[in-house]
Amino acid sequence: MNDQPFDLDPAIINRFAAIVGDKYALRDQADIAPYITERRGLWHGRTSLVLRPGSVEEVSRIMRLATETGTPIVPQSGNTGLVGAQVPDKSGRDIVLSLSRLNRIREIDVLSNTVTVEAGVILQTLQEAADAADRLFPLSLAAQGSCQIGGNLSSNAGGTGVLAYGNARELCLGVEVVLPTGEVFDDLRKLKKDNTGYDLKNLFVGAEGTLGIITAAVLKLFPKPKGREVAFAGLPSSPKDALSLFTLAMDRAGASLTAFELIGKRPYDFTLKHGQGITRPLADDWPWYVLMQISSGRSEEDGRALIEEILAEALEQGIVGDAVVSASLAQGDAFWNFRETLPECQKPEGASIKHDISVPTASIPEFIEKAAGVVEGVCPGARVVCFGHMGDGNLHYNISRPVDWQDEAFLELYHPMNHAVHDVVRSVHGSISAEHGIGQLKRDELIATAPPMAIDLMRRVKAAFDPAGIMNPGKVI
Repeated sequence: MNDQPFDLDPAIINRFAAIVGDKYALRDQADIAPYITERRGLWHGRTSLVLRPGSVEEVSRIMRLATETGTPIVPQSGNTGLVGAQVPDKSGRDIVLSLSRLNRIREIDVLSNTVTVEAGVILQTLQEAADAADRLFPLSLAAQGSCQIGGNLSSNAGGTGVLAYGNARELCLGVEVVLPTGEVFDDLRKLKKDNTGYDLKNLFVGAEGTLGIITAAVLKLFPKPKGREVAFAGLPSSPKDALSLFTLAMDRAGASLTAFELIGKRPYDFTLKHGQGITRPLADDWPWYVLMQISSGRSEEDGRALIEEILAEALEQGIVGDAVVSASLAQGDAFWNFRETLPECQKPEGASIKHDISVPTASIPEFIEKAAGVVEGVCPGARVVCFGHMGDGNLHYNISRPVDWQDEAFLELYHPMNHAVHDVVRSVHGSISAEHGIGQLKRDELIATAPPMAIDLMRRVKAAFDPAGIMNPGKVI
């Protein structure tokens, strides 16, 4: 990455600005500021220009000019990413291209169970539009009120619904992409089966804007469940109890098990301590907790009978110490609010080092046990804050500083802690990035630890699509 100070030629700035009009070409640094800082404050970039195109044609013209002038482009959607992929570097060479004005829902097709949306549509807006059409769009994230579909696809977002519905890649049937040359790849198809050559759309989904700019997509919709039952359970011993409960729930519920979230005692306690409007789910404290959801396509009664059957057997086997099933939709929402509030409630406890990892579900107890030892080795007294989507093996394994440490001293251990935890991840055949992507945060580690052939192939793909190297440089690979 080139961070040497550089000012774009004013004449080039004017040419780019003319494409979108002065109103949508931000040049004042006060207007630019929200686009060049990652929300956790880990990355601060620099640019002379933020472009906010209002059409695919404008995006195409921007990219043609970028190729002509050799100007790097950083695509950005809602700026909610957590690995720095959406932030320009500090050189000032990059132009930020915001997709927020491409925000139309072009079509909802209830017969095909698809929706065609532009990249700037906010995830929650899409969820609500699907609900109004008596359909479900199942991608669900803590940032859903501000994250946008383009970013969800570019990062291959996961969230709480992956267990039943898959991640963003699995929810995407087709894409519209503007290539670095300005050419438009129109692959907005609704087909669930298409075996005609390479699956090109999946090169762009998860590429973090390094191969092209996703401007629209065809996404899957699902029938709305007729019954949704949410339970909060306390586990008497260890994550092995959670694994036993997950196995039991899968055996009994199958595809009706639509969420299975693991929560450690420390994040649970942080949320009770710092969360606003939070209600304690269970009367007593337990070493670990599980939030579980059953969705029935038949009826509320069917869903409730199923979740009660699972919990009754789990209580009898001793793998659950206590549990409560939501008595209403509002209480179910409160349980989910507790889960979604966990990350924010870690902040008041001081600096933290975060890991977005995945391991085989059966290896979760082993990973948690081994990782606790290496964390203590790197920083005695550091506090493990572990929670996540156990059903698909994705844990947010975060480390808060020791109580008596200063933030700055703890953050000096960021890289040693990452390496130590990621070594444990690799030892159980896991991944160092489950749903947040690579961006700037994990780029060097990916290059250093991935199989050399994999890195070589990724670089060949990058060179084929972006020979000028102008697409989100310094990210991923």
